[in-house]
Amino acid sequence: MNLLTKAARGTQDVLPADSYKWQFVQDIMLKEAELYGFKEIRTPAFEHTELFDRGVGDDTDIVQKEMYTFNDKAGRSLTLKPEGTVAAVRAVLEHGLLNDGIPLKLTYITPCYRYEKPQSGRYREFFQFGVETFGAASPAADAEIICLATTLFERLGISNLSLEINSIGCPECRQAYRGALKKFFEKHREKLCSTCTDRLEKNPMRIVDCKNLECQKIVEDAPNIIDFLCEDCEQHFKDVKNYLSESKIDYKINPKIVRGLDYYTRTVFEFVSSSDSNRSLVCGGGGRYDGLIEEIGGPATPAVGFGIGIERLILLMQSQGIEIPKPKRCDIFIATADKTAQTKALHLAKTLRESSFYAEIDIVERSLKTQLKYADKINAKFLLVLGEKEFSEKKAEMKNMASGEKFIINLDNDFLTKTKNILSD
Repeated sequence: MNLLTKAARGTQDVLPADSYKWQFVQDIMLKEAELYGFKEIRTPAFEHTELFDRGVGDDTDIVQKEMYTFNDKAGRSLTLKPEGTVAAVRAVLEHGLLNDGIPLKLTYITPCYRYEKPQSGRYREFFQFGVETFGAASPAADAEIICLATTLFERLGISNLSLEINSIGCPECRQAYRGALKKFFEKHREKLCSTCTDRLEKNPMRIVDCKNLECQKIVEDAPNIIDFLCEDCEQHFKDVKNYLSESKIDYKINPKIVRGLDYYTRTVFEFVSSSDSNRSLVCGGGGRYDGLIEEIGGPATPAVGFGIGIERLILLMQSQGIEIPKPKRCDIFIATADKTAQTKALHLAKTLRESSFYAEIDIVERSLKTQLKYADKINAKFLLVLGEKEFSEKKAEMKNMASGEKFIINLDNDFLTKTKNILSD
């Protein structure tokens, strides 16, 4: 077959053989968020580029290297959404949602786009589940968000996860910390990668998060932000830990978790999988970002949230052998011997579907024999055959495809009642 083209690199088709897994996971995500009071929001796939320049940070790898940016026909610069939080914040401010009362709790499942090297579980188009709480500065809000992530993973059956937390303090804390980092990394300037050499002048905190192996070795001995926390930030972190302990949530402090942008404050956290030999992030974007709304043009408003990549999550579930319920089987296949019977079959199938039963009929003009084979192929639970004899007697035989048991069904007014009783047993 000579195809015109194939799917673009870094994208994937989610086929029917796998889409039910996505439906299962997404349904649990949204229902779990609902139990915590989160309401769904949907934002556009693209935004004005300046939103991400300001909101994500113009010195981040996302903005500098990974965004899909283009000019529309009017010459305006637009960007495909690289993450969900900033777009949600823009919508909150544009529509005045903070005026409806706080806390404002929002959740979403959204496609995101980043130009990076495709890897297992990482695509250029990917889907992100996120939750955001606006207007709550209390450490209880941080703990609640972490509780939500914890219970979500439990409902999905995921095991071997560890929660790692840290505090990156407030802008005042970080001013002293940045000075200590700069002094430390200056001693190792020659060994830093070129990207981190540039970061040393602009934002040395971002060096702590570098993925370069040589830089990571240097970072091991770097100063830790929790040693520079002011009294208020130290108390906030202590309270978060107390809430987690009271809720029986295990955690460990990882002082190397940082967020390099100024609007991130205090609590940051990650869920890490230990299912394989690699340290794999399952939830790597959790934390408080009290400065973001003000950065985008709104009033100073505390906020906290997290994001989870759905592709990675499903891969992890598969690697752990977690059973995802199979999609609904066909309840009944109505086979037909002629065109008159097919007309009646469509009506009967419609009647059953209106009562939420999964009914199939032949729509490709197969022979009766081939229809019976097809009913077996799709694993239909019951088979009903309609033909001239059945219409003359106003009765038809319905067969249980597994047991072979047969039932006589009247084709008059009590068809639905009798069929529903059999299918529901």
